[in-house]
Amino acid sequence: VAIASLTISAILVFFIVPLTILFFIYLSNILLLIYQRNGEVKADPLSDVWDSARKTIASFWDIYARIWHGYELHGVENIPEGPGILVYYHGAIPIDYLYFLSRLFLWKKRLCLSVADHFVFRLPGLKLLLEVTGVMPGTREECLIALKNGHLVSVSPGGVREALFSDESYQLMWGNRKGFAQVALDAKVPIIPMYTQNVREGYRMFKERRFFRQLYESTRLPFTPPYGGLPVKFRTYIGEPIPYDPNITTEELVEKVCKGNFLFSFQTKTAVQALISKHQTIPGSIWKALLERFDKRRK
Repeated sequence: VAIASLTISAILVFFIVPLTILFFIYLSNILLLIYQRNGEVKADPLSDVWDSARKTIASFWDIYARIWHGYELHGVENIPEGPGILVYYHGAIPIDYLYFLSRLFLWKKRLCLSVADHFVFRLPGLKLLLEVTGVMPGTREECLIALKNGHLVSVSPGGVREALFSDESYQLMWGNRKGFAQVALDAKVPIIPMYTQNVREGYRMFKERRFFRQLYESTRLPFTPPYGGLPVKFRTYIGEPIPYDPNITTEELVEKVCKGNFLFSFQTKTAVQALISKHQTIPGSIWKALLERFDKRRK
């Protein structure tokens, strides 16, 4: 009994915060359903009719972000008034991205549409939340329509693979994904790079194993759960936009995104790790990330 109790306690310590986040996500969907039924709302989920509900949800997550991660958002002035594509690094749990969406809506009253992996849409009970927050499968046609309508669109080229198999070295795992660059060229919009400091120290994945990698590659489903949830410091940095250039190729634009994630000072894709080191301890340190909660001077 004692061994069983200790085992259960250890599991709870490892997974209690990720499970709490999952609970709050489902709670957000329930609140939207109540709002919809009480107000008999039948409008398009992306319309302004839902703004009061969106503000309530965003305020909750912003409070959570402030309390648990001392969340800061820098570089909002780099987001254009019109359409654009935000490109970001994908943590084990993209909770930092949810914080960003919430604060962007509260500060600017702007809704950023999000390209998500197909497995997200298989999760039961989240349909309304995904619709109201603008989460979409992200086909080329959908992205072009959203950009044409003046929306911001965000994408993480690394996606679930980066979430599962990147680590405290913060290595990008984009593979051959260049679709976002082609969409930006077709829509003639800028690309805005984004990164959150310490996101891997807040939430981590178990070390990569060949079996789980093969399982993911064959099913495209995330079988390994994230753990952690320590209240480390989160700072999201939004880099300067990479403007539309009719003479640039898709490959060159991908390289520009990589070198432009923060300072535009390096010339190759592999140099992005050096750029990340401008804001991130490499390899990541949970202890230092916790201490940064008390560092008021660093920005």
